[in-house]
Amino acid sequence: MKQSSPFVFTTGVLGYPILFVLLIWIVFWFEIRFGISFNNFGVRPGEVKGLRGILFSPFIHGDIKHLFNNTIPLFVLSMSLFYFYRKISWPVLIIGLLLTGILTWSIGRPANHIGASGIIYMLAAFLFFKGIFSKYYRLVALSLIVVFLYGGMLWYVTPINPEISWEGHLSGLISGFVLSIIYRKNSIKSPKYEWEKPEYKEEEDLFMQHFDEKGNFIERRFEVEEEETEENSGISYRYFYKKSEEKKE
Repeated sequence: MKQSSPFVFTTGVLGYPILFVLLIWIVFWFEIRFGISFNNFGVRPGEVKGLRGILFSPFIHGDIKHLFNNTIPLFVLSMSLFYFYRKISWPVLIIGLLLTGILTWSIGRPANHIGASGIIYMLAAFLFFKGIFSKYYRLVALSLIVVFLYGGMLWYVTPINPEISWEGHLSGLISGFVLSIIYRKNSIKSPKYEWEKPEYKEEEDLFMQHFDEKGNFIERRFEVEEEETEENSGISYRYFYKKSEEKKE
């Protein structure tokens, strides 16, 4: 039986990321349409009421620029998570969201921390470190792509801009790294070639039959056997290998 591929494209690979993006845009539209603000539902460090922001803050954004900057990375990184790590995608997403929010609440400044950027940093860090730990060529390639596309985000885990929640970014980065260690043993194993499998028998390998015990190439040729069939009075051909006779000196 053919072994199923670890990477399978399903409707969820596109469906869930699209749903996440739609939700944050719908929340923002609702605020604009009815002239209200959900900023008070963000993570507010040091306050018990601010804990509700752990669940709500990723869906709240301050302005259209903030929302747009988070839309594409959220879509791309979450889609990568559901495609390359579908078996652990939901635990990583849910635990990462909670851990990022708790860390932000613990180390953040006394302000309303809102936006999906913490989740984005968590996804980017997880995809990068998990791919490196796996040593599987496709996942390592994904790590390099993440660095190429979003490596510049690393600057924003430091307090270079007072208007940006660097605490949320740093919390997401730490959360992604921790999750990559927790799920390190769930790495996809590299495929084995036929000769690496325990049931492999060299004498049954057609390629190896072209060589003798000393590694010398053995010439082989095709012989054709003709057989007349009764159904269409045609001729069918059977091909088989035959060793060439050794030349006599």
